[in-house]
Formats: sequence, structure tokens, C-alpha cells
Amino acid sequence: MIDHKTGTREEWLAARLELLEAEKALTRQGDQVARQRQELPWVRVDKEYRFETDEGTASLADLFEGRSQLLIYHFMFGPDYQAGCPSCSAIADGFNGSVVHLANHDVTLCAVSQAPLAKLQAYKRRMGWSFPWASSFGSDFNYDFRVTHTKEEWQSGAVEYNFRPMDVRPPESGEENPVRVEFASSVGTDWPTYRQQGPGMSAFVLDDDVVYHTYSTYERGVDGLWGMFQWLDRAPLGRNETGFWWRRHDEYDSQ
Repeated sequence: MIDHKTGTREEWLAARLELLEAEKALTRQGDQVARQRQELPWVRVDKEYRFETDEGTASLADLFEGRSQLLIYHFMFGPDYQAGCPSCSAIADGFNGSVVHLANHDVTLCAVSQAPLAKLQAYKRRMGWSFPWASSFGSDFNYDFRVTHTKEEWQSGAVEYNFRPMDVRPPESGEENPVRVEFASSVGTDWPTYRQQGPGMSAFVLDDDVVYHTYSTYERGVDGLWGMFQWLDRAPLGRNETGFWWRRHDEYDSQ
């Protein structure tokens, strides 16, 4: 039995109106944060990056597909992965429905991963996705945007991620963290190989044939893109998490 207070409809309405004020304040704060994002200075991207796509080799400007704005989801799928990260996969499940709307509002949504294109294409077929997905294999793109790290950076304990140095190495005791083991095994690797990648998203604008980087976010900065969590935050028991509970959508037991 769930232990939770109960009350009358009148008590519920009074509490709900109090919550409504908090929700409205959060909405207004979110609007202000969105304006701050849009006011960030644009940084010109002069480096030439090459990507492999379903249509062939492409530049960063080509990924805009004729539009002026580009949103890239940095999907964790390293060259040694056997499958895409399950967390990124859960986020990407929401992309197909958004791509067409964004495209008709002058915005291209594209995923980019470091794995070779053939791996991405095979996984895309498995997941039933149709959104654009480019491979940055052999390019500095993932490294420059701090979502892929070299072995040397990883081993140093000073990986730059989310705008600060982080140590993502296992503890020196050698004790295996079961959650880390589960995440790594879910893509067919060990933890060091798995955690050379990190999730994130970056935004770009194309102005007078010049590409500018406008925004990036990492870690829980991508929470808002994770559709199922937005629903769970409104469910009676919230996220109600006990460890790594989510799976790729084709891995759940039949309901």
C-alpha cells in the first residue's frame, strides 16, 4: 500500500492553487533562462569538420540542410560500442515526431556520434528511427565540443566536461560499481571505453555562409529533451527511480 496523505477535493484545490503559483514562477524563470541562452555571444566556427551521412560526406554547414539553425544531439555511440547508449536512445525516441515541426520552423535537428556510419545506420534501423544522424568518425568534432575524450585525458582524472574538469575513473580500490558495470555492458564495452563519451547538445546558426556556435549543454542540461521524464515528473509517484530502470524500447518485457 502506498503511504501518502489523502484529503478532500477542497483541500486538494487549495494545495493545487498554491502549487500553481510555484509552477507559474518556474515558467517565468524558464522564459528568462531561454532569453539568456539566446543572448549568448555567437562564436565563429572556422575549423573544417567532415561528417559521413546517408547522403554522403558533409561539412558542418551541409548539416543545416538549407536552414539557418542547427540543433545537434551528441549521441553516445563510440566506435567500440556495439549499441547506442540506452539513455541517449530513450531521449532519441522523441526525435522523429519533432524533426518535421522543427524543419518547418527553419531548424534542423540532427544527431551526431563518433561511431562509423554503418554502425549508426544498423542501429537506426533496429530502433525504427528516421531522423538525420551523422558520423563524426575521424573528425575532431566530438573532441572539440567536449563529448568525447582521449584515453590520456580519461586517465589523467581531469576530463573537461560540462565546462569543468571531472574525474570519471573508477575508484582506486578497484571495487566495481554495479551501475557503471550495467551501463557499460549495455553497449558491449567496459566502463573506461563507455565513459570516453558523454551526452550533450549544441546549437549553431548559419549567417551569410558563416557557421557560428551559439550554445551547448551537457549532463542534466539534456533532461528537458528526455520526454519520458517530463511525463514522470507529473505522475503521482514522480520518477520513483531505483537504479538503471529504463531500457531501449525493444528490450522491455512484453506488457
